Amino acid sequence: MTDLHQILDTQRTAFLASPPPELAERRAQLSRLAKAVKAKADLLARAANEDFGRRAADETKLLDLVPTINAIDYLDRNLRRFMAPERRSTHFALWPGKSRVHYQPKGVVGIISPWNYPYLLALAPLATALAAGNRVMLKPSEFTPASSAAMRELLEELFRPEQVAVVEGGPELGAEFSSLPFDHLFFTGGTEVGRKVMQAAAANLTPVTLELGGKSPAIVTDQAVMEAATASIAFGKLVNGGQTCIAPDYALVPRSRLDAFCESMKVQAHKLYPSGTADENFTLPIHDRHADRLAKLADEAVAQGARRLPLLEGEKAPAMLLDVTDDMHVMQEEIFGPLLPVVPYDSLEEAIAYINARPRPLALYHFGPDDEAREAVLTRTTSGGVTVNDTILHVAVDDLPFGGVGPSGLGAYHGPEGFRSMSHAKAVFTQRKPNGAHLIRPPYGKWTRRILKHFLG
Repeated sequence: MTDLHQILDTQRTAFLASPPPELAERRAQLSRLAKAVKAKADLLARAANEDFGRRAADETKLLDLVPTINAIDYLDRNLRRFMAPERRSTHFALWPGKSRVHYQPKGVVGIISPWNYPYLLALAPLATALAAGNRVMLKPSEFTPASSAAMRELLEELFRPEQVAVVEGGPELGAEFSSLPFDHLFFTGGTEVGRKVMQAAAANLTPVTLELGGKSPAIVTDQAVMEAATASIAFGKLVNGGQTCIAPDYALVPRSRLDAFCESMKVQAHKLYPSGTADENFTLPIHDRHADRLAKLADEAVAQGARRLPLLEGEKAPAMLLDVTDDMHVMQEEIFGPLLPVVPYDSLEEAIAYINARPRPLALYHFGPDDEAREAVLTRTTSGGVTVNDTILHVAVDDLPFGGVGPSGLGAYHGPEGFRSMSHAKAVFTQRKPNGAHLIRPPYGKWTRRILKHFLG
């Protein structure tokens, strides 16, 4: 804990001793980071494979490293615009004064990143914090020690410790990290841990961004193209072994199309993994405890009356679960694995009511034409983000905000919203000449009464 405080004090002292970094300096930092990720892509992929026990190098590069580089490039391209003071309107009574919002660095940002995408979910927030002119303390997950070590080595080559520092440790260190008086705290992880992080930050009135999760639904409508819908759902559910915060957690399917959906899901799973098994391209659970948890969720559901329909061959193969009920744990908690409960519905009203009766999800997926049904889903449900006629891809659009709502998260990053969440929006009013406001100072008189009559009648 002493070391954590020393690192924080060192970074804050350095921040206060120097003016905010200029555009050129921030862009140079981003450029160095992107180049280093590209140069060490093979090493980083090998480290992730070691942590997961099996994670294809191509999967790490496609889903962890390429999005990281794209996020950095987006910040680099738009940074001048983000940093520029923003003009705001000024009431005529205060003319000819002018109003601006200046976005300035907050100071030292703490980032707690998860294990499922060990690079993207650490380096993208870090790049955002640097783009906003901050200094960063990063605590990666203890469940990916090889990835964390590779990332620490990469960052130590690029930045001085008073600029970026990586600290490693388990839950106890994580709890102490959350309690530090950062100028902003960014957390990605589960909802229950997120509550504890927010509680710890509240003691210091530290502002937080919480990127959590939840049970994200995929709605297949009567008019959806079944082959395209199931191809997207299968990919979103099975990529990274289902260990994705915005993976479709369950599917809502018209009762009349249930059999067609299940058959098509099997076909699409075999297209993704032609061997018919969870082969070398299928990412394993991060550790045995998580694998046991997934098996227990499926076994308990079956024992309570659910039907398990495997998508691939093998004892612990990805599977759909039919005839699920609300009292099953698999329908109460985020699955975070390759199990897909399938819930039939008889009307769109029923599907919307089903979603709205549950905590607001991080993501929602709608499959169907641009019609009244889509409009109803988009306007009458609330989720962190939406992808229409596909899954996951909204997170890849760097100009869109990414974040949850309620139990699925607080605040957003990506896009302009990310830069602003890591910045202090300082209101600046510049007085140029005496204006109407000078007429309403004591001693009050006729001009005061005329002005009050104008505004109050």
